[in-house]
Amino acid sequence: MATQKKVRVAIVGLGFGAEFIPIYQAHPDAELVAVCRRNKAELDACARKFSVPKAYTEYDQLLADPDVDAVHINSPIPDHAAQTLAALRAGKHVACTVPMATTRDEIKEIVGLQRKVGKVYMMMETVVYSREYLFAKDLYDRGVLGRVQFLRGSHQQDMDGWPGYWPGLPPMWYATHCVSPCLAVLSDPAAGKVALAESVVCHGSGRIREEMIGKYNSPFAVETATFKIKGSDVVAEVTRSLFDTARQYRESFDVTASNVSFEWQQVEGEEPVLHMRGLPEPQVPRRVKVPDFAGRLPEPVRKFTGAIHDATHLSFLQGAGHGGSHPHLAHNFLAAVLGRQPAFPDAPTSANWTLVGICAHESAMKGGERVEIPVY
Repeated sequence: MATQKKVRVAIVGLGFGAEFIPIYQAHPDAELVAVCRRNKAELDACARKFSVPKAYTEYDQLLADPDVDAVHINSPIPDHAAQTLAALRAGKHVACTVPMATTRDEIKEIVGLQRKVGKVYMMMETVVYSREYLFAKDLYDRGVLGRVQFLRGSHQQDMDGWPGYWPGLPPMWYATHCVSPCLAVLSDPAAGKVALAESVVCHGSGRIREEMIGKYNSPFAVETATFKIKGSDVVAEVTRSLFDTARQYRESFDVTASNVSFEWQQVEGEEPVLHMRGLPEPQVPRRVKVPDFAGRLPEPVRKFTGAIHDATHLSFLQGAGHGGSHPHLAHNFLAAVLGRQPAFPDAPTSANWTLVGICAHESAMKGGERVEIPVY
């Protein structure tokens, strides 16, 4: 693949997934060759709208297509593991929306198979490519923040009205948006340095409606976890809620550091805050306008950091365009497939980020017992 001019990409799942179609079509390293969706009428409408050459209702038929080099999976959460495994077995590179899977066994199988077949796997975690995160990461890498002392993430969202599998879903099963930045900020994947969580303690709080509890046997309205980072004296805290909690949608990430601390904005429309140590108390905090880091991208896809295309999916609209992360995700996946850089997060890293949430929920169900995070 390192000598191939363009990566031939197929998108699977055309709700949220459709937001990526114009990005791949505009990217100089990609050719969007196919889309896949179970509903034929909606599949055909999408293929016509974006002039995609091939359209499949059957995932197995898509995987059998020799013109497809890579699949970008945006299917419902319960399908992620099976579709990822099938794609790797078919010799395709895989980008998959979060989470990687929902069980330890599925995650272990994906990591093992990815190593065996040698294809790229990348979990498409939006937060670590959002403008707010990239700004905080840049401050950390340049030494502006100083010594990191504590990390905090939160992802609160009202999922009432969402389809199928969502009602009653354990909050920490879908925790990568708040877990990932706490680990990514301390990582340098290009240098082979990736921060990993080693153990977690989690408590559940409150109670969701009785009719939602039975599906997953998960009663908690909120789950809050602290996890230790391997080889570090830094601890991170993350909070998740999905139902029966009054809060505007918020994916956030805070860094408490020795010189300058970064805090994500509280509500949509605000700007993040920097706290500057050593100034007179009234001058310590100041709001900052973060750049979109579009300059890191090829010129044809830079405009997508501003979410100016015809976005329609609720998660994209609620989440303020996911911080302009989509073109960064697509670009970094393509670069990994072409051998220019390692995927970030790759399969083992994605496993760790996802396992924090899975193990956290186990801890909550055991009344806050510490749970060691397996290494695959």
